[in-house]
Amino acid sequence: MSVTVPAALVQEEEKRAARKLASQASLKGFRKGRVPSRVIESRFGGALRREALDRLIGSAYREALASQELRPISEGEIDDVHYQPDEDLTFAITFDVEPVLELERLGGFAIERTTQAVTDEQIAEVLARVREQNGVWQPFEEGLPQEKDLVSVKIVRLAEGGEPTDAGRDYDFLIGQGDAIADIENAIKTLEVGRSGDFDVTFPEDFPDQSRRGESERIRISLVSRRSMDLPELDDDLAKQVGDFETLDALRSRIREDMEKEASQQAEAVVRGRLLDMLVDANPFEVPASMVARYADRVIGDAKNIPEEKLAEFREQIRPEAERAVKRILMVERIAQVQGLAATDDDLDVRIQEIATKNKADPAKVYAEFQKAGRLESMERELTENAVFEFLKGQSEITDAPAA
Repeated sequence: MSVTVPAALVQEEEKRAARKLASQASLKGFRKGRVPSRVIESRFGGALRREALDRLIGSAYREALASQELRPISEGEIDDVHYQPDEDLTFAITFDVEPVLELERLGGFAIERTTQAVTDEQIAEVLARVREQNGVWQPFEEGLPQEKDLVSVKIVRLAEGGEPTDAGRDYDFLIGQGDAIADIENAIKTLEVGRSGDFDVTFPEDFPDQSRRGESERIRISLVSRRSMDLPELDDDLAKQVGDFETLDALRSRIREDMEKEASQQAEAVVRGRLLDMLVDANPFEVPASMVARYADRVIGDAKNIPEEKLAEFREQIRPEAERAVKRILMVERIAQVQGLAATDDDLDVRIQEIATKNKADPAKVYAEFQKAGRLESMERELTENAVFEFLKGQSEITDAPAA
């Protein structure tokens, strides 16, 4: 936006600034507040002009925004300032405004919803984890370590002559979980508790520390202790121990129910994403650069220890996805506005009541807790998004397809 301030207004502001300073200034040879304006202008001309310029630009900027009914969403950047005595003040200012979304098409799309079926094998995997979570570690003094054993070892680096180079370090980890390199795990599997051995180990090519990849060294490993998991029986007693289940079949049913619910939610999320992408493509608009930048910075998170060059590289890498995400957000907000789907206070009250009923709590207390935690806004946004997507799905054809 280009702005012009008439010369008369510029001179008036300069004189106003001089009068203000004259009423406050204290100079030798003059009483405080009695310094003539011509003396002030002679002594402080540069400072007066800078103050007048700042006030003139700020005032003109606000008036220009009001006259054009513009709402900036970024800080204005001033450029091309022309400020000369007895001339009009002119300057250019650049800023982002909210984009105008013309919703020409909101429906007529065809989307398949694919929900992954829950298998008996998946339920068995969950039950196996339940057993492990309720197992007890039992120490073993005899025998060699096996997969999933918890071992405590001391590892000492050795010099060429076989002498220790340091006091060594103690480690605790599970065998077979990738917590140690393969050569070290294989060496441990040859030791009994209380025994030591010297081994040559080589760091693999995918080792996190690139400087050590392919490097070999000789180490001494001492197996201090070995523990194995004593797993409980998969029966009704375990089900009762896990939660409010009378039988193992009841626990299986709950696991299946939860997994099917999760699969359904994932399928719904995919449908929503595809639907939004189709809407964005069908109703193209330019997205403000400042909004994309802010979204990218939120994705990156704390960047105070990231070099500026690396930070710029990260921003550029995620810019396309950040731009797409911002477009999705703006699209949902615009549809909610046009269709009158924004969540109301009554909608929030209903949702709070549902949560309170489910948790057998007082609705007023639940509301206060959500308010204190700053979660009411996110709840309102979630309710609005749900209403928008229910509306959008009604405008298109959503069909269920069998999982591949």
